[in-house]
Amino acid sequence: MIETRGFAVHGTDAKFSPFNFERRDVGPNDILIDIEYCGICHSDIHQVKDEWHDMMPANYPMVPGHEIVGRVTKVGVGVTKFKEGDIAGIGCFVDSCRECPSCTTGNEHYCFKQAAFTYNGTEMDRETPTYGGYSKHYVIDENYAVKVNAEGDLSGVAPLLCAGITTYSPLKKFNVGPGQKVGVVGLGGLGHMAVKIAKAMGADVTVFSTSPGKEADAQKLGASGFIISRDAEAMTAAAGTFNFIIDTVSADHDVNPYIAALGIGGVLAFVGMPGSPNTIHQASLIMGNKVLAGSLIGGIPETQEMLDFCAKHGVTADVELISPDRIEEAYDRTVKSDVRYRFVIDMKNA
Repeated sequence: MIETRGFAVHGTDAKFSPFNFERRDVGPNDILIDIEYCGICHSDIHQVKDEWHDMMPANYPMVPGHEIVGRVTKVGVGVTKFKEGDIAGIGCFVDSCRECPSCTTGNEHYCFKQAAFTYNGTEMDRETPTYGGYSKHYVIDENYAVKVNAEGDLSGVAPLLCAGITTYSPLKKFNVGPGQKVGVVGLGGLGHMAVKIAKAMGADVTVFSTSPGKEADAQKLGASGFIISRDAEAMTAAAGTFNFIIDTVSADHDVNPYIAALGIGGVLAFVGMPGSPNTIHQASLIMGNKVLAGSLIGGIPETQEMLDFCAKHGVTADVELISPDRIEEAYDRTVKSDVRYRFVIDMKNA
């Protein structure tokens, strides 16, 4: 076994402390990653505080983190994808059944038997707990890690392993590209990545936000339009004009104005998960041949595709780098939307 050190919580109070634990030995198909950076996703906070108890109960002690980038320091005898010294990434899951239709088509995140989550879960044996990237090392089967371009600042790459793929997947699925008008609802960790990626795909991007103060940021990120979603007149003027809208907001909100903003055959894709259901007026879909869709991260092949796309176009997340002793502060500020746009933990010097 490999001794390592992380930062864990032991209850819903979200108080972090150093935590010593063991990773498995490097097997024939495994790689050992020395973690350099790990992003803080809002879902980390939900799970730490057990706010998703009905869907994903918290298991303590918990070491969160599924936006992981680090250097490969050891490879198993059967490994062909990586060599020592490579930069590798780990996203939201670390294994799956490998046999079901989802797994065999590169959609491991929809594994019929449920994928093994990077933390707050178990390995596929359903017994061995998984601990995440707020730690010094991770051992993972090479088939569930992705290759990262080693050029540039890697801290901005870490959030791509969740925020990046979460937004890239629906944009790619619905063929966003030149000549299309794309709306992004919310300009947070997910929204700012959606703007950057959609812009890199060649789309004309507009941000919908409740915060007028974010207009300048939206423009810097690549948006050509900005609409205050509480401005009824502006929303009316936008009706019927968008090909695709991605909704990144997890707070409760009315989605019907965004359906109205879609043109004929337009798509509204959800990647945020509000706590309360929405009432949808079916006629607004039927009369415009409109589509509602949902999307959850992406499989390993698509995640690799996303990283390669972002490297080609120079797309990374806007981050604030912190030391592990500031995780609790980062959680508090994330809840208050006081970050532009993603906290990343520097694990190199932890």
